Amino acid sequence: MTPIRPKSRTTGTGRHATPSGTGRTAAVLALVALAALIPVLGPSPALRGTGEAEAPGTGGIALLRTVLFAALCVPLGELFVNRLARSLPGAPPDRPRSWSPYAAGAGFVAALGLASVVATGNLVPDGAADIDVGGLYASRDGKLALLEVNGFLAAGLCAASRRPGSQVWPLAAVVVAEALRANPTTEYSPLIGSGLTLVHLTCASLWAGGLLYALRTLRRWRGAEAGPALLGLYARVAAVLPAALTATGVGSSLRRMPPGTIVDQLTDTAYGRVLLAKVLLVAAAAVLALWARIRLSRAADPLTACSPARAEVVALGAVVAVSGLLTALPVPIRW
Repeated sequence: MTPIRPKSRTTGTGRHATPSGTGRTAAVLALVALAALIPVLGPSPALRGTGEAEAPGTGGIALLRTVLFAALCVPLGELFVNRLARSLPGAPPDRPRSWSPYAAGAGFVAALGLASVVATGNLVPDGAADIDVGGLYASRDGKLALLEVNGFLAAGLCAASRRPGSQVWPLAAVVVAEALRANPTTEYSPLIGSGLTLVHLTCASLWAGGLLYALRTLRRWRGAEAGPALLGLYARVAAVLPAALTATGVGSSLRRMPPGTIVDQLTDTAYGRVLLAKVLLVAAAAVLALWARIRLSRAADPLTACSPARAEVVALGAVVAVSGLLTALPVPIRW
């Protein structure tokens, strides 16, 4: 059987050498963190010097959006990898403990918080008396907010049931609602924008959540021959996800920032600055993914690919956080 952890190497001095690639992984992540430092700190640094005003509660809304996106990644990734694992001959029946019920609970709380903001006219409520629950049914944004709340509630119930796979349907409803919310009817060709967001959010959830669960499964299958096979299968199937994520992200950005203004807006607007940080983080995650796949196919021990894959998960987690901040900032050009 292939061991999960390769044996430590030693140098001529007798000291244990650093595992191959660990230093380079740390260097890549440090550079990415430095590139994304300003927007990750919050909306205020990103808005500084742009002449744009910070809307009330932007930081809280960004946090809620981050939790909501993460709550989509975890269960969709588990469903994705479990489906791959079932197709492997001789795969152990053991699976890591599902985080889907907890993710659904966190998503429900985040969606409820965002719905309360919509119920007060997109303002942060000072108290329960400010929230007009009935008013949610009177607007498009309110109905979509309620759909997300109910979707996470249904997903949590499905995850805790005997048929956890059925949670894919309420989760799909949440993804559709988020895609429609991100592209209001006042935009030019909102259905095209919603379609791009739908594919973008789905690919991001499968990439980040799938890799996280694949690594958890490998840890559970310690010493099993099916471990490298699962990682290789995930790598082959998920190879299209970064390309689709990049294509839809570029398409969505071009709809908001025409080609002739992109260079200026990437540095002169808060939205552009955070978008640039997200691009850098996605690029770093893609490089780490390629590195892991090269190790998987060429290394004597395929599971040495777990080292860059773990760094890839960290980079993707930062992408989720920056995406939450991006949705809370003012769009520089509205159609």
